[in-house]
Amino acid sequence: MFFQGRISGDVGNYYYGQGHPMKPHRIRMTHNLLLNYGLYRNLFLNSSRSTFEEMTKYHSDDYMMFLKNIRPDNISDYTKQMQRFNVGEDCPVFDGVFEFCQLSCGGSLAAATKLNRKHADIAINWMGGLHHAKKSEASGFCYSNDIVLAILELLKHHQRVLYVDIDIHHGDGVEEAFYTTDRVMTVSFHKYGEYFPGTGDLKDIGAEKGKYYALNFPLRDGIDDETYESIFTPVIRKVMECFQPSAVVLQCGADSLTGDRLGCFNLTLRGHGKCVAFLKKFGVPLMMVGGGGYTIRNVSRCWTYETSVAVETEIANELPYNDYFEYFGPDFKLHIERSNMTNQNTRDYLEKTMTRLFENLRELPYAPSVQMQPIPPDALNMPDKSLLLDHSNPDVSHSFTRFDSHIEHEGEFYDTTKEGAKDVQVSGVLSCNLTPFIALTLHPSSI
Repeated sequence: MFFQGRISGDVGNYYYGQGHPMKPHRIRMTHNLLLNYGLYRNLFLNSSRSTFEEMTKYHSDDYMMFLKNIRPDNISDYTKQMQRFNVGEDCPVFDGVFEFCQLSCGGSLAAATKLNRKHADIAINWMGGLHHAKKSEASGFCYSNDIVLAILELLKHHQRVLYVDIDIHHGDGVEEAFYTTDRVMTVSFHKYGEYFPGTGDLKDIGAEKGKYYALNFPLRDGIDDETYESIFTPVIRKVMECFQPSAVVLQCGADSLTGDRLGCFNLTLRGHGKCVAFLKKFGVPLMMVGGGGYTIRNVSRCWTYETSVAVETEIANELPYNDYFEYFGPDFKLHIERSNMTNQNTRDYLEKTMTRLFENLRELPYAPSVQMQPIPPDALNMPDKSLLLDHSNPDVSHSFTRFDSHIEHEGEFYDTTKEGAKDVQVSGVLSCNLTPFIALTLHPSSI
């Protein structure tokens, strides 16, 4: 479960710039909470970084080459390209921007590969979920669309993939990528109106073969846990019934939480986490990714809590001491309370919107099937390290890397020698031994 020493590309070290609301440091904080809650004991780990070739399975070659070559010290050489690819104020050039994209996309591709190989029932990449990026354009703090790449990977083994987005912003980049196909259904619950990205109208339903395979639920300010559950549950239940996906991707953007720096919803961790719990009940392979979230103490709370939901492990409301403990004051609790903001989503508005969505779902002719064809090779070549342990000499000690695919039995309550190791790092695809079997994708993080 641990890697000894340091792993290059620690995602928490990337920095968008002074005053920018996107803080990759939130991933390091999440990892640290997972460690100190002991959730890592239920998890497998594996680290991956995508290649240029893997990323251009969706993104254009010239756009990826631009991201690979541009640096803060050569911006003047790329003025025209920056305008063309929408790189600038919202999506600034920073040191290592291409490596940052490689880590985000590599994590989601690794998670998809775990699901495809049936090595896990649930896979999570909290560094992923960058749903605004387009084929040849950065957008909304997102440079590369790890979700689209992961869904393309899932489609190698799954006839139909459902994408559900609970970020406060519309999942425009993913919807655009699959707008004309009937093999991917996109469902987005988001703030609509004078709000970025300005897309996701109820009338946007897909086109050509993809008509009625895009569902958008536009929401107003102040939606709370009870109201959100009252729309999410019936809509997703009907979608699962009509579309019958064999894999689901859930984007868990934490900017829909109450008190978010850029948000205007009023969800608590429990309300947000109920979406995870509900989708988990269907028993369909599930991939969970991160996304937005700009009050970083609440982002790390949220994704730690939703990891515990995924592995079916209750964790205490009292936060364990951790490297970033001071961020969580003054209460130092896991859960947050909703505010007294007004819920502008009336029952009449929500009922009318649901009725329209159900009418669209009734237009679906059938769950589409795909003609049998050879399965392309996996995007990532990930050896099963657990086989190395099965055939290894029990009298010989192993490196920490060997334990990436090994979990501790529930009965092992003692601390292992691994836990006393110095300078270790958590990384990669994590999996648990609970039912259902879990794979969680995380990235290198200092502890």
